[in-house]
Amino acid sequence: MNPASIVFSRGFVRKICATATVLLVIPFPALAADGWNAILSTADSTTVTQGDFLRAAMKGMRVSLMTDEKKLPYRGISSSLMPYVQTAHALGALKVFNNRFAPARSITRGQAMAILVELDTLQSVKGARPAYKDVKPTTIEGRAALIAIQKDWLPPVSTTVYGVQQVLNGKDARTLLQNSTGLDPAEIPADGTVRIKVPILRVKTSPSTQSLPNEEITNTIWQLINKEYLYSDKIKPDESGWKAAEGMVNTLNDPYTQFMRPASTKSFQSQLQGEVTGIGAQVDQKAGVLTIVSPLPGSPAEKAGLLPGDEILAADDVKLTGLGFEEAVSKVRGPRGTQVKLHIRRNGNEMDITVTRDTIKIPEIEITWQNGIAVIKLMQFGETTDNNLRTMMKDVQKENPKGLILDLRNNPGGLLHAAGVVISNFIPKGTIYAKIHGKEEITTEKTEDDPTINTAVPLMVLVNKGSASASEITAGALQDLGRATVIGEQTYGKGTVQQVWRFNDGSSFKMTVAEWKTPDGRKIDGVGIKPDIETDQTKGARDETLLKALELLR
Repeated sequence: MNPASIVFSRGFVRKICATATVLLVIPFPALAADGWNAILSTADSTTVTQGDFLRAAMKGMRVSLMTDEKKLPYRGISSSLMPYVQTAHALGALKVFNNRFAPARSITRGQAMAILVELDTLQSVKGARPAYKDVKPTTIEGRAALIAIQKDWLPPVSTTVYGVQQVLNGKDARTLLQNSTGLDPAEIPADGTVRIKVPILRVKTSPSTQSLPNEEITNTIWQLINKEYLYSDKIKPDESGWKAAEGMVNTLNDPYTQFMRPASTKSFQSQLQGEVTGIGAQVDQKAGVLTIVSPLPGSPAEKAGLLPGDEILAADDVKLTGLGFEEAVSKVRGPRGTQVKLHIRRNGNEMDITVTRDTIKIPEIEITWQNGIAVIKLMQFGETTDNNLRTMMKDVQKENPKGLILDLRNNPGGLLHAAGVVISNFIPKGTIYAKIHGKEEITTEKTEDDPTINTAVPLMVLVNKGSASASEITAGALQDLGRATVIGEQTYGKGTVQQVWRFNDGSSFKMTVAEWKTPDGRKIDGVGIKPDIETDQTKGARDETLLKALELLR
């Protein structure tokens, strides 16, 4: 998987951490101007076809094309266009056509934007929605148009209509491609070397000059296998490539840096969207042992009695110690309705616990009231929190609460931006809530909106050893800024930032690129957040932590 085969994913990166864009110089073979010729030669008012735009978009996005053919739900695809259609279909970039992609048919502005959004896995960001009559967020074109508006890809056709259903003409096609890819098609050098925009965490970087160690040996071995190996039916190119990538990543011995195969990538995306399949537990790997960070609320793991800190030594009598993180997790995962016997070590004692796997839809936000005190429980920092929490908190403020409890217990974290959204409800706009320590520089994250909760309303934050990542950022920031009293147990201690790249075969690479600290510079990773008031929840059935918070607010 050389740089030319990467589909750089701005959307994935934003899901993990705030990003900036820098320029890297990366050679891209055969990126000649012919991919743009149809768009360049189209007159301003002439309509653009679906086939021409798809080809130009994929050239501009630097998407490496698939070579193996398989049956597709489209007709009339020429052999020259087939690799583009096949690859775009695999990446989900043709969903907007509902299996009716027709190369010779004209393309609408909304369809063109949807292709670009899917190729780059972009997500819309929070903020006021533009008042265009034809932008409907419930449709694929509407969601893509929202992103195009936010990123200023295309001007609207009028003050009330954005032009989602309007046929795309040559002029708008060139504008759309240039603004979305950052690449002027008329300026591609003949040697195929281009300057492309690559999203990274706000840390300066430069393209690596280090070649893969023993690259010649590895390539020679692969060539010999394909040419001379007796049992050719045993040769599995995809498996070989994935194994090579996993082996290289595993040498780092970093549980948060992972090469994820297509199935794992899909599961990762689903979890951020609030849905997971399996036993329903956030896990980590400590000293080579798969460890439960927290069972998800209402999950099979919680119902079976699994607890934060439980070490999973074996699954169905298969030892997990010594396995790579993804391989160990794969032994625990499985289809809905199947059972897995987990051999658990808890506080030095070992036991077997059987869990029935299921598909779990995470509610993410739960708001209840107790005698005028609002209790906001966050199950994870996912897209629901990122998009909806502030509106819900405004409704809470309308009830004039005499106190507020933010319950982050057993919350394994999620999106860094969602942490900023949560914190923004309680502190002034522009306040630093985290410091990001990258390889070469330190940057800061600041709140982007005004608070929704009156500063006079007292705030309690509940945490335990299952509170990790974004939960720790939130608790630590509100503690440092003097806005909240933190109650409960020492938190988990996950304070590193990962960036994710997606490849065109559906696999992805998640890598640790920085470490975050609290506004006062306190370290989180391996340390956690120490509560202002510690409680012991191991004794009795009463929720001592919640009761303590209610006592302080009354």
